[in-house]
Amino acid sequence: MDALIRLYIEQLQSSDKNIRNAGYTGLLAAADEVVDWAYECWDLLKNDLTHSDHHRRTIAVQLLSKLAKSDPEKRMMDDFPSLMAVTRDEKFATVRHSLQSLWQIGLAGPEQRELLIEGLCLRYEDCIDEKNYTLIRYDIVHSMRRLYDQVPEPFIRQTALDLIEKESDVKYRRKYAGEWKKAVKGPT
Repeated sequence: MDALIRLYIEQLQSSDKNIRNAGYTGLLAAADEVVDWAYECWDLLKNDLTHSDHHRRTIAVQLLSKLAKSDPEKRMMDDFPSLMAVTRDEKFATVRHSLQSLWQIGLAGPEQRELLIEGLCLRYEDCIDEKNYTLIRYDIVHSMRRLYDQVPEPFIRQTALDLIEKESDVKYRRKYAGEWKKAVKGPT
């Protein structure tokens, strides 16, 4: 592992938000492609999913989601429930940032895609009694759109459309469908 990656990983643990954010942005950029250092920080990130600092919980979900494509051992298959738990966080910003990044797990392969879609469907259903359920549902539909833009498999599109049809409020059904229509035209 290169020294810069090691530095970024160390910075993630800083209590100084500027240092922590430097580590986060550095790792996020470095993980654009498949990397060989994912397991050097995997356990640290997994532990941060339950950290007392909501910023660290958010960073952990975002980085683990991005690193899923660099996970030949398929650890994500076992760790996915821990990421989904953060979509029920006490901090709503953490919920949204988590939901908006999970789609990247689907880039790792068919098993991970199926697990992700199943998890997002369950979350779509069970959020109905939450205060901001319409935003949660929007983020889920948007995540499916982002995944479909990268991996245009018909089951992703059909699943999203099926979820949208379950929305009883016509206003929100239209809003969610509008987000999906953007994807059908092509990536944004």
